[in-house]
Amino acid sequence: MAPGPQADRVEPDGGWCLGSSGAGPREKDITDHRLDGMVAVITGGASGIGAATVRRFVAEGARVVIADLQTAEGESLAAEDPERMAFVRTDVTSEADVEAAIASATQWFGRLDVMFNNAGIIGAVGPIGTLSLADYERTMAVLRSVVLGMKHAANVMIPQGSGVILSTSSVAAVSGGLGAHTYSAAKAAIIGLTQSVAAELWPHGIRVNAILPGKITTPMTVALRAGDGRPVEPDDTRDVLLGERKGHARDIAAAAAYLASDDGRFVAGESLRVDGGLTRAGGASPFATGSYREASMLGGRTKSR
Repeated sequence: MAPGPQADRVEPDGGWCLGSSGAGPREKDITDHRLDGMVAVITGGASGIGAATVRRFVAEGARVVIADLQTAEGESLAAEDPERMAFVRTDVTSEADVEAAIASATQWFGRLDVMFNNAGIIGAVGPIGTLSLADYERTMAVLRSVVLGMKHAANVMIPQGSGVILSTSSVAAVSGGLGAHTYSAAKAAIIGLTQSVAAELWPHGIRVNAILPGKITTPMTVALRAGDGRPVEPDDTRDVLLGERKGHARDIAAAAAYLASDDGRFVAGESLRVDGGLTRAGGASPFATGSYREASMLGGRTKSR
């Protein structure tokens, strides 16, 4: 007998979850403990995707160094579980700071199992014809921070013979119009760097992967949208999740936990899109619904009205 349709379930924290029919609400507490005994450094870990990932990793048994410039936010987060979290003020464009954050992990917790290069900025915006070189270079520092994280994590992980390096890219790296020009270029470079470094480090037992978030609500994206009159915080409803394809930081944290754990042990050089199908299945298909007369082919895209 074919399985029945999936039912929508409400998570205990109010978020929508797609689950199997007849199942009860998903437990808010993480019980798998897939990251027991692991040590991670998460850059940009004081807020947004970084903070959600810190909490997810700790809930799954890891100890985490929060590397961020936001001192108040980072110290406040670390205070939630001082035995498993530690904050190190870090400018990810400074090689000395990145090296020091990684050294803190080995000094305090004895090893480094996961490096998550997550810090970033939107940076330069506007038409290509008005782009200043200063804004370009400031935005491309995102790529520099990933290079530094990979370099110094590899120096610790190669002698261990194991480790996971993750980096936050973006769907703007693979589809035009989803991000500012320089931001998109920097995020695309992260994908190429991930594939190249993954080829080098796989024989050492180190997995290197990138995560490509879609439309995710974070303090950075809220700040970008604050002046354009649109709501800055989407309601966590079924219509928003499925219709508008807007996700939350916890969705990216879940992907990071999977890739960091042994469940992802055979995944390397991958660019994992976490975007609700935005870039792979981004529009309703009139060919699937039978609304053929409503379909129009414009510029290679199918549109329904």
